Amino acid sequence: MEKIIAGQLLDIKAVVLRPEEPFTWASGIKSPIYCDNRLILSAPSARTVVEQAIADKVRKEFPDVQMLMGTSTAGIAHAAIAASILGLPMGYVRGEAKTHGRNNRIEGRMDPGTKVVVIEDLISTGGSAIEVVEALREAGAQVLGIVSIFTYGMKKGLDRLAEAKVVNHSLSNLDALVEVAVEKGYIAPEWKDRILQFRNNPSDESWIK
Repeated sequence: MEKIIAGQLLDIKAVVLRPEEPFTWASGIKSPIYCDNRLILSAPSARTVVEQAIADKVRKEFPDVQMLMGTSTAGIAHAAIAASILGLPMGYVRGEAKTHGRNNRIEGRMDPGTKVVVIEDLISTGGSAIEVVEALREAGAQVLGIVSIFTYGMKKGLDRLAEAKVVNHSLSNLDALVEVAVEKGYIAPEWKDRILQFRNNPSDESWIK
């Protein structure tokens, strides 16, 4: 399934590998990969595969789940579709509380003690997902874990999730993606190890040379 999902993401260009002309992140780090899982929503065939995979992963890894919560904004639609497949309630967590009305940060009716799974589109350093988990915990939720579509598998992200005692299960990852990218001819075979070198140490630009 990891390679199937990776193939779908590559085919619809939700994930683009461009090692010869690296992308520049907001932090200034040069990256051979760019991920925009929002594009899944406008690709019906890939969307069907991905959303069913999210539902299946939630059902397998977190059988006691009572509610799905999407991260704002990228995880909201995925949480809604997967919740519909599973017949579960869903909601989402804003980046910050509203400054009007009821000043909600968490949208959707969630009682204290509710067993929640967070739906996230991408795990890189893990910061945004952990913020969502902490907001839910503060509101009284029992957060079982995260199901995400894709993860780079960066050490910083893995360490932060472990420190926050958050379990993440991703549908696919960078290791599977580069294998499929070579098989499908998206990148030359010699780029595979260089891209993984970037993942293991993003601040070291020696992979470019």
